[in-house]
Amino acid sequence: MANSIKNFADYHREYQRSVDNPEAFWDDKAEQFVWKKKWANTLEWNFEEPKVEWFKGGKLNITENCLDRHLAERGDQAAIIWEPSGVEEKAITLTYKQLHSKVCEVANVLLANGVTKGDRVCLYMPMIPELAIACLACARIVAVHSVLFAGFSASALADRATDADAKIILTSDGNFRGAKNIPVKAVVDAACESASCVETVLVVKRTGADVTMKDGRDKWWHDEIAKVDDVNEAVAVDSEDMLFILYTSGSTGQPKGVVHTTGGYMVYTDYTFRNAFQYKEGEVYWCTADIGWITGHSYIIYGPLLAGATSLMFEGVPTYPDAGRFWEVCEKHKVNIFYTAPTAIRALMAYGTEFPAKYDLSNLRVLGSVGEPINEEAWHWYHEHIGHRKCPIVDTYWQTETAGFLIAPMAGITPQKPTCATLPMPGIQLALMDADGKELEGNAVEGNLCIKFPFPSILRTTYGDHQRCKDTYFGTYPGMYFTGDGCRRDEDGYYRITGRVDDVINVSGHRMGTAEVENAINEHPKVLESAIVGYPHEIKGQGIYAYVICDGDIPNEDELKKNILAGVTTSIGPIAKPDMIQFVPGLPKTRSGKIMRRILRKVAEGDVSSLGDTSTLLDPSVVDVIIEGALVPMKS
Repeated sequence: MANSIKNFADYHREYQRSVDNPEAFWDDKAEQFVWKKKWANTLEWNFEEPKVEWFKGGKLNITENCLDRHLAERGDQAAIIWEPSGVEEKAITLTYKQLHSKVCEVANVLLANGVTKGDRVCLYMPMIPELAIACLACARIVAVHSVLFAGFSASALADRATDADAKIILTSDGNFRGAKNIPVKAVVDAACESASCVETVLVVKRTGADVTMKDGRDKWWHDEIAKVDDVNEAVAVDSEDMLFILYTSGSTGQPKGVVHTTGGYMVYTDYTFRNAFQYKEGEVYWCTADIGWITGHSYIIYGPLLAGATSLMFEGVPTYPDAGRFWEVCEKHKVNIFYTAPTAIRALMAYGTEFPAKYDLSNLRVLGSVGEPINEEAWHWYHEHIGHRKCPIVDTYWQTETAGFLIAPMAGITPQKPTCATLPMPGIQLALMDADGKELEGNAVEGNLCIKFPFPSILRTTYGDHQRCKDTYFGTYPGMYFTGDGCRRDEDGYYRITGRVDDVINVSGHRMGTAEVENAINEHPKVLESAIVGYPHEIKGQGIYAYVICDGDIPNEDELKKNILAGVTTSIGPIAKPDMIQFVPGLPKTRSGKIMRRILRKVAEGDVSSLGDTSTLLDPSVVDVIIEGALVPMKS
């Protein structure tokens, strides 16, 4: 399959066609895949229930489309390149034939261990090839995979395994993360004490750490593989059968199990991968995300493999053994498309330009950004020092719930504008809504970002609680999916995400998105990163509280605060000046790099009595440090 979009005129034609006749548009894309049975109805939907069904009646298996159909043409081509954490360990390359063989083996292992259609399988594993193999093996036998980042606590793992009613967990003895050796199996053991649904634990040997194996429950992966062959016929599933559950943190309460189904997800991830990155046959593509997050599902495993690409998996961290590791891997594997998060870019910026300058990055053709709006300084550094001003930056906006890009430029086709996600993908019908539920027309407007028509990979439900899905995503604006994000459509019709709507600050009647103010603060050469929240202000209604991470020591805090305020005034205006600036060593971030702003808001309000679930944080201890240094008194 070739890319549908080859120039800017193609984009506009494709987009218009996708709006004028969505069913015919997506029919055309879906027909390029292998289906056991063609669908009867392309789309049935309403957003009131909500209920969305794509390619209804169609039968397929996504792994046939990721693997089997490629074997004749590119069986000997690299499907996955795995780069380990340590530089002394050799990389592993799996061809499409080899990957197919291993997926069939693990599928047979799952079957031998009693996994049947519809069973939920939890994967709590490091970034090793077995994780990708296990996801595909589940899909091959129509089990539902639920990947949990191998950094979650035992209680967080137990909560999610219990919610999914998982009968089996796939894990490893340990996990190399930089210089650290993390005891992964021990976390699973602790989780299983309360997750009584788990009957079997399969363990991959990764670190060689001593682990406790419970008789009757725990089995070694390699022992089970030795018992099976590599012949496994893919099971046909209905297009709307569940493919996976992926948990995302809510601002309160239990994490939400976002459900994605098979046919629509397959069609959309392939289409967005090919066209946004303008993927070319034979290219090496590297997404630095973890498969524990949606980015890894859609754009490490499924999207690239559906497209017949070579997808690089990385076990390590960007700063180990030094801050040149990303660029060393790019040089080593001649990476053509590189996709990472602004958090990583800003972290590496702090080490200067000497590390990227050491390596040959001439094979890079496209750069990508994911996870949060990229600030202007990071965008320009990325463009200049990594892309050497010749690589377009694909700044992607999307969500766990959408499973694929909503807004993104087509690499080298869409005119770029730093910090703007630019234009919607074909099939994505956006609406900006005001507080009264009225759609804002034209350009130079700002409102709440909604989607008014279904696209193939939109979430179907939240596992075990459909009402929560309805209330969270479809309850705010009747007949629309609400992203929860604020957005500006500028004078050129480009879209710029301004931040979560509950993070929008209203200062003296002026609405400001967090991203805009943070971008201005981050322009200061001493600032590495910032996060702003609103807090009660007796005159303005809301004041602006800024948490700021700086590079190195701060000899004079007052002087630095003064300079930051001056920069914000210059960039946005006096109205945007933070009322309080607290210098902090770090921010409360989820493992996917998102700032948990509800915690910051609680601190700024002086009320930390109910911070909610902090188990998903990369470093929970940073919260205590922030509270200790708070500039407002804490309520008793």
